[in-house]
Amino acid sequence: MKSYYEYRHIVGFEETNIVGNVYYVNYLRWQGRCREMFLKQRAPSVLAELQKDLKLFTLKVECEFFAEITAFDEVSVRMRLVEQAQTQIEFGFDYVRLDAGGGETLIARGAQRVACMRGPNTRTVPARIPEALVQALEPYAVVASHL
Repeated sequence: MKSYYEYRHIVGFEETNIVGNVYYVNYLRWQGRCREMFLKQRAPSVLAELQKDLKLFTLKVECEFFAEITAFDEVSVRMRLVEQAQTQIEFGFDYVRLDAGGGETLIARGAQRVACMRGPNTRTVPARIPEALVQALEPYAVVASHL
């Protein structure tokens, strides 16, 4: 089993800038998409909780770039659990260009910190990470949890 959750993406023209490189904001969009697909595939009960009162607030997001990519490049966004506390999770993301011959190139590295909250919008409070999410993330942990 892989030590990361993988979301694959093929870059489209609409994701590039005037000189043909991927516009930086798309890397952040792909982080979000990777996280969403993880929930859909590995923790669907958490999606049901999001329909009720659970909220996942993104507190911090970052991305460091090492190489450029362009339209029709295939990218593997690889998500790992970096840190887990009672109410917060930090994810790490590696962005890897997949070459036709099977080669891989690390093109960027990112991170995202998320807080679990519950309650109505005017009275939202921190909440424990749902057990289903804790269990779903377990295979992708790179460091010990801080529970």
